[in-house]
Amino acid sequence: MGVPDDDLDLLTRDAGGFLRAAVEAAGGWLVAWRCGHLDHRPGRGTTAGYRVRVRWPGGTREERMGAATGRLPDGAFVLDDGGRRVAVWRFPHDPDLPGLPAAGDAATAGRLLSAMGLGAAGVRLRVRAYRPRRRAVVEAIGPRGRVFLKVVRPRRVVALHERHRMLVAAGVPAPQSLGYTLDGVLALQALPGVTLRDALRRGDRRLPPAAAVLDLLDRLPAPLAEAPRRPSWADRADHYASVVAAALPRTGGLARDLAAEVLESDVAGPVVPVHGDFYEAQLHVREGRIMGLLDIDTAGAGDRLDDLACLLGHLSVLAQIDRQRAPAIQALGARYLAAFERTVDAADLRCRVAAVVLSLAPGPHRVQDADWPAATGRRLALAGSWLASARALRGVRPEKAPLSA
Repeated sequence: MGVPDDDLDLLTRDAGGFLRAAVEAAGGWLVAWRCGHLDHRPGRGTTAGYRVRVRWPGGTREERMGAATGRLPDGAFVLDDGGRRVAVWRFPHDPDLPGLPAAGDAATAGRLLSAMGLGAAGVRLRVRAYRPRRRAVVEAIGPRGRVFLKVVRPRRVVALHERHRMLVAAGVPAPQSLGYTLDGVLALQALPGVTLRDALRRGDRRLPPAAAVLDLLDRLPAPLAEAPRRPSWADRADHYASVVAAALPRTGGLARDLAAEVLESDVAGPVVPVHGDFYEAQLHVREGRIMGLLDIDTAGAGDRLDDLACLLGHLSVLAQIDRQRAPAIQALGARYLAAFERTVDAADLRCRVAAVVLSLAPGPHRVQDADWPAATGRRLALAGSWLASARALRGVRPEKAPLSA
């Protein structure tokens, strides 16, 4: 049975009622709330994350909460008005991430750091990422170093640990896995440098050349290609178009037209090892060198076009977001594009970039940006520009790529 798209209203505009009920059931009072994350799957359900302010008998504090519709997770607080059901939880008690409470506990993290020789006194914890029901990252900082505690669903942790070990053994600068717990916590070594995104934003002039990016992808170990092939960004174009249409119906026709052109024009390449979500925030760099590769959860078998297009698509969207640094971002993207299209078909690459940009179009709504409808429209226009560039390239080569719109 399908899940109605009015879940979006329930989990955004109308969320205060069930958040208040959940907080009051725990003995607190909801002072304020804001939705900061939406994972909408049309016809299947929606998961949301919130920043809330709660007054407790001992004082008021900022917290995180989560909620979900559709197939509800076990162990959450469930409210049912006779027509709709919603599961609610307070961070860190995510029902699908049972290791999160331990990862967010200073005493537990202190014992881990102590075992690694990083000191246990005065351990500080910082939540670096939280995607409800999917994953979280907690930075644990001790007197002599730090580790990152990545929390995933328990059934995924062993394979993820082994994948980290495989890539490190192959010479890929992924974080070393220092161990894991069966409830889904993976301890990862900290990497040197800063992300390529941060390097761009702070104006670094020495950035990795395209040859270094291609070399990194070439070092991905061959056994990754033995896994089932990952769907490409083009394969998922219809899904992202439906997400855009559900959030902003007036753009649904355009989003679906873009998806249709992507699917009609796309040409798949050979199956090779891929990262699967390869963009500037996944690369750690220092003085023009690539120092690390993050988030290898998605590494497996796929199409090299996807990794190349993912980096280009994200850079072109980043140029839209960061107007001050847009010239530098566009210049780097243009250098990468020129090098990448010497290794793959240039028109096929640009078509795949359009698919990546389409996948990013729901992003402003997912994080509930204040101007998300306008930002969504800009990303759809950018996807259209990449497709127009691919069409032109199949006839007359355009003078430049649409790295922003």
